[in-house]
Amino acid sequence: TVLHDYAPATATATPSMNVPPVNQGITQLTMDAFAKALLAWFDVHGRSNLPWQHPRTPYRVWLSEVMLQQTQVRTVIPYFERFVLALPDLAELASAPQDRVLALWSGLGYYSRARNLQRCAQLCVEQHHGKLPDSIEQLAALPGIGRSTAAAILAQAHGQSHAILDGNVRRVLARFHGVHGWTGSSAVQGALWKLAESHTPLERVADYTQAIMDLGAMVCTRSKPRCGECPLRSACTALREGLTAILPQPKPTRKIPTRTTTMLIARDPDGRVLLERRPPTGIWARLWSLPQDIDPAATPPRLVLPGVVGEDELRTLPQLTHTFSHFRLLITPIVLDVDRRAAQVSDDPDLAWFSADELAELGLPAPVRKLLANLAEESNPCVPSTA
Repeated sequence: TVLHDYAPATATATPSMNVPPVNQGITQLTMDAFAKALLAWFDVHGRSNLPWQHPRTPYRVWLSEVMLQQTQVRTVIPYFERFVLALPDLAELASAPQDRVLALWSGLGYYSRARNLQRCAQLCVEQHHGKLPDSIEQLAALPGIGRSTAAAILAQAHGQSHAILDGNVRRVLARFHGVHGWTGSSAVQGALWKLAESHTPLERVADYTQAIMDLGAMVCTRSKPRCGECPLRSACTALREGLTAILPQPKPTRKIPTRTTTMLIARDPDGRVLLERRPPTGIWARLWSLPQDIDPAATPPRLVLPGVVGEDELRTLPQLTHTFSHFRLLITPIVLDVDRRAAQVSDDPDLAWFSADELAELGLPAPVRKLLANLAEESNPCVPSTA
């Protein structure tokens, strides 16, 4: 099924922002045709066997939507399955130790999502009788959810008719309607919300919501869109005007700064590694990490290891680069093997030694886990690392 006889809102091909009037040329008949074409495509090509769809409970849908924020489906699936196996419902999540939650999240990145997830569960226990609210206002007010995620949860778990606007949907709508400008700007985002609302049907809302996300992820992709397979191609402004490589327009670029740090991998005679818990705010908040010096101007670099660093030999490993959304971190790892006397650290709950088995149960930043895995492989080249 391909959409026909659609009169899209007008737009120019200029690079400057041009937000089209939302309902220009749109009738109820053609709005229904948009959703109908998408649903017909979904019935043949859509993803209907994702793990959070069977069973499709509010908890599972919510967890998947949070995990899918800025993360692809194929990456999320094993994390989702491991998470729900360990914490199968909202009450279990609310009462779990934070280290357990962060350990299950370790490697997915954007760790504020995991902290917000648990805080949200705790608020639901305290304020909503242990359940996610089914009101979009109450749901969107919870930490880490927001308008689009709340709409997706209610549409897929309860069949409520609410429009969503994640990255895939923005791309589909911006191309279909020829909307110029960065989709993260308030003006463009406002126009896209109105367009999303105009197309959202009253029936089969769960399928429609999945369909428009799938179309953006599988067909109307960021690069090399497969326009010949799109059910909306006959009325797509970007395809008609040769703008698929231009729309949606990207965020204005800025140079990403590079920061440097030294991370200390201190090992005791039993092979344990010294870790310190990160502060409650900032990068990797409350995760366990390697002691580090984030001041590149210090001479020599300050290694945050009170009472441990002595005359032992330090060995520098190859540098590792880790890229965040707003800066690039260049890590210099240094290995220090300490004796039993030096391994006695002060009574500090945020500074402790951990064995290899214990590392698997901790929330560790991805580059830290990679450094420790590389070191384990180096120390035991014939034994696969389990970190």
